[in-house]
Amino acid sequence: MSGQESAREFTAQMSVRAGRWRLYVALMNTTEVWPEYRFGRSVPTFTDRTDALSALGFEPVPGAEWTWTEDSETPDDPASPVVLIAAIRVRSRAEVSA
Repeated sequence: MSGQESAREFTAQMSVRAGRWRLYVALMNTTEVWPEYRFGRSVPTFTDRTDALSALGFEPVPGAEWTWTEDSETPDDPASPVVLIAAIRVRSRAEVSA
């Protein structure tokens, strides 16, 4: 990779289902399987999330911050349970070190 090229950026997202958090990297516009990391039942700390991204071969893009969005489990149902989704821009660690 030349100095003018930059690592591809992706969005990592984290959500909870059935009491367990999972983090995955959405590899849009690729044929690759989306890497995924599953946490235990506690809410993952910032360090837990960074370590999980590293285990998947990614790191946050410099200056990127986690953003949180509220969604609903059942669209258009105001009584539906809330689903929290966190997201951050990431890049492949392998491409950065290449």
